Amino acid sequence: MRYRQLGRSGISVSEIGYGAWGIGRNAWKGATEDESVRALHRAVDLGVNLIDTARGYGQSEHVVGRALRELGAGADDVLVATKASPKIPVDLDERGLDPLDTYPASHLLDSVETSLAELGRDHIDLLQLHTWNDAWTGRGDWLEMVEALKQAGKIRMFGISVKDHQPDNAIQLVRTGVLDTVQVIYNVFEQAPADALLPACAEHGVGVIARVALDEGALTGRITSGVTFPEGDWRHWYFREDRPAQVERHVAAIVDDLGIAPDEIASTALRFALAGEGISTVIVGMRSTANVERNAGVCDLPPLTAEQLAVLAKHRWQKNFYS
Repeated sequence: MRYRQLGRSGISVSEIGYGAWGIGRNAWKGATEDESVRALHRAVDLGVNLIDTARGYGQSEHVVGRALRELGAGADDVLVATKASPKIPVDLDERGLDPLDTYPASHLLDSVETSLAELGRDHIDLLQLHTWNDAWTGRGDWLEMVEALKQAGKIRMFGISVKDHQPDNAIQLVRTGVLDTVQVIYNVFEQAPADALLPACAEHGVGVIARVALDEGALTGRITSGVTFPEGDWRHWYFREDRPAQVERHVAAIVDDLGIAPDEIASTALRFALAGEGISTVIVGMRSTANVERNAGVCDLPPLTAEQLAVLAKHRWQKNFYS
């Protein structure tokens, strides 16, 4: 495993982090708690030292907490990041909402206390807001609570998780200097963060956590025409209608242009995300030990060349799977 600095924090994080959405059993179907715990144990064994979860991920915090308790002293160096959900439901367009409604201080405190109980820890290494709108910058009382939580030792660092496909909707807050980290979707198809957000984070010493590097599985080569997922599974909606066929065509074009084997697409996609400016870590959903071993193994491969990155830059896909 290789490690990088998390922005200006002085903390080293593994290049591959553990994304724990898929083990919460609220949006991704098929994982069992025991299997998820085994996967977490294997990830730590292989040097993964960042686990990213959230209050909104169903049973995820509970499962992470169990895995860490079972690891005992072996989990002492593991960093846990979690997220506070907004107090009221929000959609992709949060204009008009007030941060006193979405992230009032009392709600943030309650969320942290609940997370600590679920995780079985006395502090959270990184607390993130699970959604953000730059119109909230300088408003509300959430920042005062963040500082109070740091002073109390309940959280070590603070960041935001940028709303899906809205990377520019965080730049104003990045420039204030209050953030330790930003989490954002960044992959071969979704390259927009490289335009402005990643340079802004690099300029202000903000660590970047890249998520969805495999585009919910699209960049694994396993999403092909006719693939189906069970009702209630996030992917049943995400890969609806003719979208698996669209994905298959785009992935085939990448494979052809790079001249790689089809089974190399996932490792190539992860190395693309790792090559982004100022990326500290790439979190990947890994619900089995096999997935953990395959994704952690990316760190044994050489970085992509400038020529390969130039080819991949041409495969930006301005899709909108949310419409």
